[in-house]
Amino acid sequence: MRVEIGVESVAGARVAAAAGAARVELCAGLSDGGLTPSAALIEAASALVEVHVLVRPRPGDFRYDRDELAVIVRDIAVAREHGATGVVVGALTDDGRVDDACAAFVAAAAGMQTTFHRAIDVSADSRQALDDVVSLGFTRVLTSGRRRSALDGAPVIKDLVAQAAGRIEVMAGGGVRAANAARVVAATGVDDVHAAPRRPVGHAAGGEVSYAGAGVPAGHDHFETDPDEVTALCKTWPTDSAKNR
Repeated sequence: MRVEIGVESVAGARVAAAAGAARVELCAGLSDGGLTPSAALIEAASALVEVHVLVRPRPGDFRYDRDELAVIVRDIAVAREHGATGVVVGALTDDGRVDDACAAFVAAAAGMQTTFHRAIDVSADSRQALDDVVSLGFTRVLTSGRRRSALDGAPVIKDLVAQAAGRIEVMAGGGVRAANAARVVAATGVDDVHAAPRRPVGHAAGGEVSYAGAGVPAGHDHFETDPDEVTALCKTWPTDSAKNR
């Protein structure tokens, strides 16, 4: 088993490395579903653990215009330049199919691992999307089985694992925690799980103006990677990763 942890800070990367995670998906703005992180953050995190950078130029859907697609390709290059081992990326057409522009993403990431993200869960047809990303040469696909949680979407994920037949890695993500990870794996047959456990931290300043993160409980300032949950999850499947230190 390989455990991937979604993080949005150097502190989160350090937590994942200490726990023995196989890699991190590094992003900014997890409350928005994840956005492209800065070059400096990529560089700092890559010194700690294997980093796969989420490349997503804005919140919302995965139907991108020409300018956004160009930014994605450039951000893949930036991720490489600053030490990333892989990228997490994807795009859909207006009718929900895998966009042909994804070929340019894979080309820009030559020599790096490529994960097609949960755009597959809002595609018109996950089975067709899987075949498309296989033909494009992606390393893996991240999916919750078209449901909010991987446990609820387990039947779809299991079908995708069977359809993949070793041609591509299928990673289960969406509500995965130490308490349910073994059930997710047993129900799906995946070899990779993705989780992004967070806890509220900091103290919100008083007054009428607040810059607290979206969804952060009252009295706190922002979310940070939950070290206890990450450690518990990684202990379920210890990972021998020479990169982690």
